[in-house]
Order: sequence, then structure tokens, then C-alpha cells
Amino acid sequence: MTFDLSSRLADLAFLDARTQKVLASGGFVTVQQLLLHFPFRWEDRRQFSAWPHGEDKEPLCLHGNVTDTQLKRFGYKKAFVEITIDRESAAGLSEPVVLRFFNAAWLYKQFAAGQEVVAYGKVKCAKNGRLVIDHPEYEILDGDPEDVRIHMRRIVPVYRAREGVPQKQLRRAMFLLLENLSDAALPDVLPPPSDAGDFAGQSRAFALRRIHFPESMEQMEAARRYLALEEFFVLQLNVLRRRQDWQALAGEPRCGNGDLYAQWRALLPFALTGAQERSISEVRADLAKPCAMNRMLQGDVGSGKTFVALAAMLFAVESGCQAALMAPTQILAEQHYLNFRRWLEPLGLRIALRTGARKEDSFLPLLSEGSDAPQILIGTHALLSGDAAVTDLGFVVIDEQHKFGVEQRAKLVRQGRAPHVLVMTATPIPRTLTLTAYGDLDVSVLDEVPAGRQPIFTAVREEPDTAQVAGFLKEQFAAGRQAFLVFPLVEESETLQVRSATVEFEKWKKRLAGHELALIHGRVSGEEKEAVMAKFRSGQTNALCATSVIEVGVDIPNATVMIVFDAERFGLAQLHQLRGRVGRGEHKSYCILVASGKNPEAVDRLRTLEKTTDGFAVAEADLLLRGPGDILGTAQSGLPGLRLGDLVRDGKLVRTARRLASVTIENDPTLTKPENARLLPLLISSESLSALS
Repeated sequence: MTFDLSSRLADLAFLDARTQKVLASGGFVTVQQLLLHFPFRWEDRRQFSAWPHGEDKEPLCLHGNVTDTQLKRFGYKKAFVEITIDRESAAGLSEPVVLRFFNAAWLYKQFAAGQEVVAYGKVKCAKNGRLVIDHPEYEILDGDPEDVRIHMRRIVPVYRAREGVPQKQLRRAMFLLLENLSDAALPDVLPPPSDAGDFAGQSRAFALRRIHFPESMEQMEAARRYLALEEFFVLQLNVLRRRQDWQALAGEPRCGNGDLYAQWRALLPFALTGAQERSISEVRADLAKPCAMNRMLQGDVGSGKTFVALAAMLFAVESGCQAALMAPTQILAEQHYLNFRRWLEPLGLRIALRTGARKEDSFLPLLSEGSDAPQILIGTHALLSGDAAVTDLGFVVIDEQHKFGVEQRAKLVRQGRAPHVLVMTATPIPRTLTLTAYGDLDVSVLDEVPAGRQPIFTAVREEPDTAQVAGFLKEQFAAGRQAFLVFPLVEESETLQVRSATVEFEKWKKRLAGHELALIHGRVSGEEKEAVMAKFRSGQTNALCATSVIEVGVDIPNATVMIVFDAERFGLAQLHQLRGRVGRGEHKSYCILVASGKNPEAVDRLRTLEKTTDGFAVAEADLLLRGPGDILGTAQSGLPGLRLGDLVRDGKLVRTARRLASVTIENDPTLTKPENARLLPLLISSESLSALS
């Protein structure tokens, strides 16, 4: 029978009608949908785990026979099922193990004495001394030759459950599918591997067969790596297509001769770092090209990204076009606006602020006698509203770009005629993620800290004495310093036992009586936020009680204390950003991470921040702990749902895929064009297929 990846399972004669119906109920309609449902673990049923004699920290895979089945109840509570299994040995019966299932009375009828069972789970010792496994994964074996061939005496795949699809039936369908599917139906995507390389002897057909039914665990891992490389390869083709599309835009040079930049540099009371100088040169070279710039400026907290962006905007404005900076929050937009006004007033530029709360034009002395339209626009997503002030947008800066969705960024860009774009992030991104999520951008990295920055003392404290914390804060206030008190929630939660800003604000006002405190969070109105931040900047407020809304954009040199309560509720990269709100002046600064101490692993994770202030080291640790989606924001990053590739452990594969994709496109530049996307028999999610087509 001839069939391929697009064939319907309902048309395959070797799958009986009942199996076809069950698979359809689980969402498996085509051959590809079933084939790409990869195992999440494998059981070596050639040799089962040794029969336990006590508790075991690791899950065990046991093979035994049912000796007893019982349906029990605790008073009026729901029923639970106990299935006792045992195994004969040379010394007689082993100590029995009880499989316990709570709130699942229907399972009682599935088991019967004498049945052969495979069970997987952690063995623990119950109060009565019995060995039990609660809610194990299990399979009942019927003993027929077909069962033995597929489910026993081999390494068997274990799949994530799909509603209504039993594990054994899914495995049997996969086995029969691979047994009947020809290699010709599984053409290679990757170039042929070398005879001596890591992937010697691999092909898509071979890898697909061995990922499901390997002959050894080493063979399974080799297959996983090959198929992961395929995923990354197709992803990189997509990234390079976006790069091609951007470079094909009919842009124009947007770079003046540098007089404005020179005037501004002469006014600065400090020298720029070498990294800033290098990045400014890279951006300036891009602005002078006839194709639109698409560059990311990546720099740790306090590395001086804003100065690079401002320099670039001066080059663009001098060429006669408008420049815009879009920030994710009103606080950050207003911070940029105030700084730009202070720095650029001597140059006589026209600047406008656009946020959802207000629209304010601040026209400083004119640079020329031409239009009175703003030369520099600063704002939030309000800049996307198609404001009439946007007349000739030639250069766009997007700050903290991962806070914006892909379409939001594109909407701002579309307001100009192929404007040059610089996206900035203060979240250091490991190289692996940069190549995947932002591989279509050129990258400038600020890897130096400006002179004069004070080191930040960071400490993890498990539920410190509140009176001592209050005393420390009062000492800082007496010295003229200010503080941030950060909480994970806006209001108290009935389900989460963590602090909230609104409740704690009232408590800390009493503890710090005689000092001025203010409250700010995402639900505060725009005008109120502006008033609160103005008082804090001027020093009228001693402490700011806040949520993570102050994570970016708050630049108060006099604020030297950051206390984050329930710090384990935040990611490491986010805590690093919060820490960056202090240490901006000449005084010693402190970041205190308050943890409940209930979770030792969470406390150990927080201690990473005690050991380093290197944002890239923090980001690597965060990536290992939380994965790329949480760090980048999956919806914003555009990352597809990888099935086998792991951006944490497969960094080498990502780099290999990038090289292969680059060479492939050099040899055939049309490969990634939409009309040719169908030529790629993709082995990754449908989202990536649609991205290429």
C-alpha cells in the first residue's frame, strides 16, 4: 500500500476501524500528525527495574502479576482502588507492591487476578509498612504474540496522553504505521551528512523509526539530535527569509553629516564607553545605507543603551526625517522624554511625548524655519494610533522590544517609508536564543559598564525581622537616600499566599511613620502615575511601594535600596532588571531579596544573584531554569513549538543549523520564497509551516 505524510489514517487498511476511530477522537487525522507525536520517555522492557524492598527516589518500571484487587472507601469519601502486584523469583514471591488510584473507581473493573502488568512510578512506604505507588502509569498485557512483539522485550516508547487514546493502542498504531511506511515517503530535509561526522548514517527515515522504536538508548538520542537539527534548520531558513525580506525593502539613507552628534558629545560631562562608541559606529554605518537597518542593541542594565539610541536619532534627524522611540510603559516613556529634553534642549530640537494618558508637544527653539512637526517622538503604544504628527518617520527605536508583540512593532514601522529600525533590550539574551528569536537582526552588544557605576550589594534573606528591615530603611532615609519596596501582586489573593502592594503599603506606612511613602502599580491611572513618579524623582517621597511595573525605565540616582518581597515569585532575569533600578548614583546600593524559605530550591536559585551582577550569566541560569518562552515572552518572540529541539541543551545544533541554512540559501536564494515553501517537507509544527508559506 502506497501512502505518504499527508495521507488520512482513515484510509489505511492495516489500521482497523476501531483504532481509526480512537485516533480521530485524539486529534490524529493524518499520517504526519501521528508520526510527529513523539515519545516523552522510553522504557527498557528488555530488563525491568529490580523489584523494590523499600522506598526509591527514582521512578521504577516494574513487571509483575496481579494477585489482588480491592475497591475501598474512607467513610463517606470517594472510593479508591488498590491493585496488588507481585513477582515470582527463585526465592519465591517478592514483597508485594500496591498500585493505588484515588477517585478512579472505574479502574477496579479493568484489573483481575493473574493479569500481567507493567507499572511505572515512585515506590514509597505507606504508614502500614506496605510498598505503594500512587497513580502509576500502567499497561495490562494480554500475552498474545502481537503484544509481545510491540510492547515487550524491547525499548518501548511512552507517549503523552491524548484524550480517549489508550497508550497501548497508540503505540500499536505507531508501530504498524512505521512498519508499512516506505522510506521514500520520508524524504530528507537536511543535506546528506558526512561519513565521519556526528550524524553519519542518519537520514530522516532512519531517525523517525529510531525515535519511536530504538534498539538502544544511544540510538534514540542520536535520532533525537538529528531530528532536532532538522527543526532548527527549518527555523533558521524562516529567520533568513525574514532577513531577506527586510533587506529587499526599498529604503533610503537616513544619516546626516554628524554635526548634531558632535555638538551633543561636546556637552556630555563624561566619556562614552568603548562598547557605546563601537555600537554608535555600527548604527551610523547602517543609517548611511540605502536599505533599511534592522539591528538589535543588547546591553545589560546600566550599560548606556539610551545614549546609543539618542546618538542614532541625532544622525537621522539631521538627515531631515523624524525619529521615534516607543517604550512599553508610560513610566519609561516619560523617563526618556525628560532625559531627552534635558540633553537636547541646547541643540534646539522639537520633541513630542505621546502616551495613552496624555499628548504633550514640547516645542523647543526650532532647528530650522521649516515645519513645526516634532523631529523626535517619544511614546508608548499610543504612537501606533496614526497620529498626524508622524509626517516623515525615517528612524524607529523600540525600547524593551520583547514587551511588544510582533504586530505592534510592525504597525509602528509601517507608519514610515521603510524606516531604519533599532530594537533595544536590557535583558541579556544567550547567543542560542539570539540566533533563533532574533536571527534576522544584526546585533550590537554593550558589554561594558560606564565609569562611576557603584556595585550593588545583593543578599537573599529568608523572612527577616520586619523591625530590622524598617530600621535599616530609616537609616537610609536619614542619610538622604530613597528606596523601592516591590511586591508580586497588586491586591491580596485568596489562593496565593504572597504579599500584595496595596495591603503591604498600608502596613509599611505605619512601620515607617514620619516618612513619605507612595504606591504605584499597573492599575494606577496615567495621571496618578505621573504625579507619584514626579514626587519620587524630586525626593519628596522616601519609599515607593510597587509591583514589577518599575522593572524598566526608572532612573533615580538617589534611590539606593531595592527590597523585593516573595522574591521566589519572580524570574532571575526579572529580578536582575529590578536590581538595576538602584546603583545609578554615587552612593552604595543594596538589593535585598526576601524569600519565604519554604522552598529550598527556590532560595538556592535566588542565590545566583548574590554571586554575580553579570546579566548574561543571570540569563543563562534563568534559561536553564525556566526555558526560552518565559525569558523572551513566547507570544512576542515568534518561536515555534519545537517538538524535539531544546534551546538550552542544543546550542551547538542551533549554530550548526544556522551554518547549514546560510549555505543552503547561498546555493539557492529562492528556497525560502513563499511559492517554494511547499518543497520543504517540514518536520516541525504547523505554525512554522504557515510562517514559511
